[in-house]
Amino acid sequence: MQSKQNKGPARCVMVLGTTSGAGKSWVTTALCRWYARQGLKVAPFKAQNMSNNARVVEGGEIGSAQYFQALAARAVPEVRMNPLLLKPERDTHSQVVLLGRVDAGLTAMPWRGRSARVWPLVAQALDALRAENDVVVIEGAGSPAEINLADSDIVNMRVAEHAGARCLLVTDIDRGGAFAHLYGTWALLPPAQRALIHGFVLNKFRGDAALLAPGPQQLEQLTGVPTVATLPMWWRHGLPEEDGVFDDRTVAAGRVQRTVAVLAYPRISNLDEFQPLKNVPGLRLAWVRAPAQLAALTASDWIVLPGSKQTSADLAWLREQGLDAAVAAHAAAGGAVLGICGGLQMLGEALVDPHGIDGNAPGLGLLPLVTQFAQDKTVRATATRFGRLQGPWQALSGLAVQGYEIHHGQTAPHPALAAAGQRAEAVLPGDLGWQASHGAGQGNVLGLYLHGLFEDAGVLRALFGAESQTLDAVFDGLADFLDQHVAAGVLRKLLH
Repeated sequence: MQSKQNKGPARCVMVLGTTSGAGKSWVTTALCRWYARQGLKVAPFKAQNMSNNARVVEGGEIGSAQYFQALAARAVPEVRMNPLLLKPERDTHSQVVLLGRVDAGLTAMPWRGRSARVWPLVAQALDALRAENDVVVIEGAGSPAEINLADSDIVNMRVAEHAGARCLLVTDIDRGGAFAHLYGTWALLPPAQRALIHGFVLNKFRGDAALLAPGPQQLEQLTGVPTVATLPMWWRHGLPEEDGVFDDRTVAAGRVQRTVAVLAYPRISNLDEFQPLKNVPGLRLAWVRAPAQLAALTASDWIVLPGSKQTSADLAWLREQGLDAAVAAHAAAGGAVLGICGGLQMLGEALVDPHGIDGNAPGLGLLPLVTQFAQDKTVRATATRFGRLQGPWQALSGLAVQGYEIHHGQTAPHPALAAAGQRAEAVLPGDLGWQASHGAGQGNVLGLYLHGLFEDAGVLRALFGAESQTLDAVFDGLADFLDQHVAAGVLRKLLH
């Protein structure tokens, strides 16, 4: 464990973006590892994150991005690093997680009324981290120039001013308009906040950097802010994406021998757990939204129903697309089907919601199970061991695994179907995993509540005979990338 070197509060470096998706999260992660490698005690911080990708930590759950940033900083992930997490359930509604726990009162509050109530807790969490560390690397959200939200801001410039942070402003040059984005963002900030911007970063650049001239020089003349880095496009850095799905440009090299098709429904959650599959030789990871994309699958290919923030709504979406029939046909032909968390719930016979948590719905009927949603949410890290499995999952038999659970639903065998002889075999203790013991596939349908299966090195070896790149190697690669492309001395200067 590193000891704090500085007597005063930590210096803060903040990563802002001109837009969502500019690259804030991975730059923040890289900075966490870079500063940690200087022998400093480092912690990440993001006041408010909106994401359905979450990880279990001591005290509850935080956004996945801050979880990985903490690991990059060689720190223990904790709820103060992401005090407010918004988990979208519908286009106009999010579940609010405050300091790791669902807060029903905040969830019911209007957006603008929420900030005044939570800001003292946000500031308190940041101040506590500053007292315990040498450096706090802060990530902003969206753009700091959303002037319609400035009066209720608790995640961008209000945080920067509170911490006296030195800020880098990142833009995605691959989208076009990068110089306008940088200048426009800077220009919309009041003078006191502009003074906190210490460098511009051009991210995802393709081509000859000499062609950028005289843009960076003219931008500096207009703003007084230098462009401190031009970061080349880097498709396979190995860090899980924070939001959105991956694309086929990230497929591992080699002849494709198996496709893992993940159904990308609107409220997909915890999709970052599939990142290790991109590194498996001969495996293609495909994100599927239409039955036609499943037409070429063979029995050796897999369909995965991932986690969902609103299982009943995503199940209805599957049916609207006709994907329910496509999944059933694949299973009937002996193809492997895996459901994780919400995906497990969909594979059963029914969703029962007596408390108005998620919604009632008939399931896909591929596992003789029924799920009832509880008011209390299960959030915990889990270490367990598989029992005996059949079919394509047989290699997991007896394997010890570690992962995490985040779910409202509680799933059990359907009593009437069990009495009629249609039984699901428990493959993990504590109602965490079930396998169909009937049908054409002889155990080809598997449902688990355990997230993080493919992040377990033993699972990858058992299922694919593959070794995965360690997270430490990923974090070091990110730090090396910054070292190579950020102007010399800039990162140290941000601390002085």
